[in-house]
Amino acid sequence: MKFEIAVGVARGIEYLHRGCDVQILHFDIKPHNILLDDDFVPKISDFGLAKFFSTDKTTVTMTVARGTIGYVAPELISRSIGAVSYKADVYSFGMLLMEMVSLKKDLIGNNDNSSQYFPYWIYDYFNLGKGIEVVNGGDDDSWRKYGRKMTIVALWCIQMCPDHRPSMNKVLEMLEGDVERLNIPEYPSQSIQTAVVDQTFSTDSVSLLEHDDSSPSVEIIVEEFHSCHSSELPKYCSNMY
Repeated sequence: MKFEIAVGVARGIEYLHRGCDVQILHFDIKPHNILLDDDFVPKISDFGLAKFFSTDKTTVTMTVARGTIGYVAPELISRSIGAVSYKADVYSFGMLLMEMVSLKKDLIGNNDNSSQYFPYWIYDYFNLGKGIEVVNGGDDDSWRKYGRKMTIVALWCIQMCPDHRPSMNKVLEMLEGDVERLNIPEYPSQSIQTAVVDQTFSTDSVSLLEHDDSSPSVEIIVEEFHSCHSSELPKYCSNMY
């Protein structure tokens, strides 16, 4: 059920990015903004931080960060990492997957270095020999299969460099494909880690990338959507603007 919910959310985000006659970047993908109906079909809601722009543009200009602590993409905190684009939603989706397989809670609850950039915790944990089976699913073979798939896809989605993250269309291909054909992305280079810790983020900025279930959104911006009417939305997107 969790896996089907994850696929539904991915389809909804992919529709926002490519299904309308404008690109819609949500900028606040997180568990609280995923609604479930009586059949557990997910719907993406709360477009208060969303931004839309022409389909012929690959990046968007922003003056301030927007998103929720623990899910906001690093390029929204520091432009030196890369340009802001739909890849910011991909990052947030990856953190959502981590939450769904309980990996975030497992690592944060057992890691004393709370100031470390979260994605690096994962690789450090794997380097201790924990392996991808760190996902908390018991002995059920199907959950191991789907949990492993969701974890690997999440690792691709939360890559530091936006260019290294897949599109949501590619994310869907990976989720719906054979788990045995998925490769775990390489551990980020030392130079990238150094840039993150020493150059890119201040202490306040790093806190924006740490996890906190009760964290508020960074900025509230309400924009009207004239080019994507509620009647056009697929079942995975809510018209709760």
